[in-house]
Amino acid sequence: MAKSNIIKISGQDNGERIESRILEERIQQAVKDGATTIEVQACGQHGIGGRLWINKDVPVSVKVTGSPGQRLGSMGFPGTSIEVDGPGSDDIGWLNTGAEIVVRGNASNGICNAMAQGKVYIGGHIGSRGMTMTKQNPRLTPPELWVQDDVGDYFAEFMAGGIAVVCGLNPVKPDNVLGYRPCVGMVGGKIFFRGPHKGYSTADAKIIEISDEDWAWLTENLEIFLNKVGKPEELKKFSNREEWQLITARSPLERVSKKRRTMAEFHSDVWDAELGRGGLIGDLTSLDRSPIPLITTGEMRRNVPVWENRKYAAPCQNSCPSGIPVRERWGLIRAGELNKAVDLAMRYTPFPATVCGHLCPNLCMEGCTRTTQKMAPVDAKGLGQAGIDASDPELPALSGHKVAVIGGGPAGISVAWQLRLLGHEATIFDREKELGGKITSQIPEGRIPTDVLKAELERVRRILPHVQVEKDLTKADFEKLKNDFEFVVLATGSQKPRIIPMPGKERLVTAGDFLRSAKDGSATPGKRIVIIGAGNVGCDVASEAGRLGAEEITLLDVQEPASFGKEREEAEKYGATFRWPCFSKEVTAEGLLLNTGELIPADTVVISIGDMPDLDFLPETIDTDRGYVTVNEAFQTTDPQVFAIGDVIRLGLLTQAIGDGRRAAVVMDGIFSGARPVGDPAEMTADLRARLDYVDDEGRLSEMIDYSRMSLEYFDPRKDSFDSVQECATECSSCGACRDCGLCVTVCPQGAISRQEKDDDFEMVSNPDKCIGCGFCADACPCGIWSLIKNTPIG
Repeated sequence: MAKSNIIKISGQDNGERIESRILEERIQQAVKDGATTIEVQACGQHGIGGRLWINKDVPVSVKVTGSPGQRLGSMGFPGTSIEVDGPGSDDIGWLNTGAEIVVRGNASNGICNAMAQGKVYIGGHIGSRGMTMTKQNPRLTPPELWVQDDVGDYFAEFMAGGIAVVCGLNPVKPDNVLGYRPCVGMVGGKIFFRGPHKGYSTADAKIIEISDEDWAWLTENLEIFLNKVGKPEELKKFSNREEWQLITARSPLERVSKKRRTMAEFHSDVWDAELGRGGLIGDLTSLDRSPIPLITTGEMRRNVPVWENRKYAAPCQNSCPSGIPVRERWGLIRAGELNKAVDLAMRYTPFPATVCGHLCPNLCMEGCTRTTQKMAPVDAKGLGQAGIDASDPELPALSGHKVAVIGGGPAGISVAWQLRLLGHEATIFDREKELGGKITSQIPEGRIPTDVLKAELERVRRILPHVQVEKDLTKADFEKLKNDFEFVVLATGSQKPRIIPMPGKERLVTAGDFLRSAKDGSATPGKRIVIIGAGNVGCDVASEAGRLGAEEITLLDVQEPASFGKEREEAEKYGATFRWPCFSKEVTAEGLLLNTGELIPADTVVISIGDMPDLDFLPETIDTDRGYVTVNEAFQTTDPQVFAIGDVIRLGLLTQAIGDGRRAAVVMDGIFSGARPVGDPAEMTADLRARLDYVDDEGRLSEMIDYSRMSLEYFDPRKDSFDSVQECATECSSCGACRDCGLCVTVCPQGAISRQEKDDDFEMVSNPDKCIGCGFCADACPCGIWSLIKNTPIG
């Protein structure tokens, strides 16, 4: 066969019809030979235009005249376009994976059956079971079916994806453009239609309002469709938005629960009613046909379902060092209480926007159950940023108890904030000019917007008016504070930089000094900078040096750098080079000399290997361990009147320091109220321990719920970002806390589970006389509330 870009192929040889297989082989060979346009004179052959998988980069056009048989374009390939000027037979686009098929007349049954991609345009009406069992790969565009007139019975049966458009132009049944029983078993996709209908499966689908985005898509593609089928003049008829409706599948959480018929009811209402008592053999036996309980209930069950609502801590909440109840916040948003969700954070942190929204590595998101299935975690960072609009918390009357807080960084502000929320007065003493500690003085503006930090510090000032800055305390000052206040809290952080004792160390610039000077505009890193220590603080130095014009930025470490997240990304954005293991030997006028003899040229050498607390003002009665203050589980030092929190007791995240402040404040409040003595944390009451952490009703520390208990099949795995906090809330599994979705009620085969009101709350109750212990409730629950335990044998 000669090579040609355009070729004609007949469905007959010498006046005799050839087999479908032979015609398909000739079409495929033509494509292999380079044909890009094929005109087929069909004689009822099946599968024309399908399976042209020869060269995915070369589009192929198949124009069919005559009478095509079944499965036109079946298993069609992307890049294949098929046109039929007349009508089409059954199963057009069957298992289509990307072909575009245009039929300018009517089509028969099974159109687009199991189609996964591609587009099918029908310039007439179609028969029964169109768009059945369609599917959609979330990484690809959805398959589309466009029908000019109307559709036959059982349309969109078990539809699992894709988009169908039924225009209702000249319907065969003017009073019902969707046919009999459409959408049965529908679990995905959309159906736009115009014209009257006589119902659809409301258990599986629902009509929703057409959004502006959907309407824009529909109007744009309607013009394309009408041009394809040769009816561009009809576009004006379809321009009235009010005439169109949109059907979508119900989510699993929305499925309508149907009342289940018992076996006895089936026998009496269906079997016996149709066939008579005894059914087919009723005239041959008089045996008692009462159902025999082969599946046991009650005390004979092997397993028993237990509703364990709020027994376990959610992974997100368990991961948050500040103790913020993340799960409860998403629950409030689902209930339409966004403001309450935002304000709730104020009970746990004075910096919801600054820290949670910008600076925190968001351990709650790392712990999110969704990540176990490689799904995007719900965006707690976005919820944190909404904290800028939080209302000031209501303040109780002052109790008369007073506490001194040494240190105005995150830990000190946190403990003072919590004490004031509990009704006690806290006075902050800090050596710097401004509150905020390293957040204010060292963290680059690129990581935290200035207006956000300023707004939250102003809120802190409103709640905590008693602040003394530029106050560098001596030992005598410390003793005076002990005399003037009931408790003193050490929250001074780690301010004294570690220095390697090597020749030329006087040439080193500490990371803290560099970041402070970068913030006030006095830093001059030069063109080349070397940073000893490649942690996150070192990365902050690197990104600030890059912003100030450094061209060669090198970070050194003795081991693989521990930096991560936004800090590492910013440093790499400025072209920073990471090297390890490297050991410094000497700082010279030319740069940094390594112990290997290599000299790394540098205009500035910064050291960033950590800071230590400055504890010169403390008396010897307060014990330390390797430079950090020693505390018990209640954050008390060896002097029971003195507490210590944050980096002064061990290096940690900002959220850890904020959480320390809350817990220490709760302990002091417990002492003020008599819930525990001053010196013995072992004598805390259960109530006090419950306020410190997540505990069960008996005061024991709650476990985190096991990831395996949640079922995430109900959530969209394609979501890698969220448009709003409201959308995040709907995608939260609410691990360990019932969402009241009713799935357990729906899936129980015996109808044993019911929802019962309880005071201002509710509970799900399983009736032991109906429950068979199958475990469907536990398997289906998205929140992991139901647990299946072994039944205890009688006796």
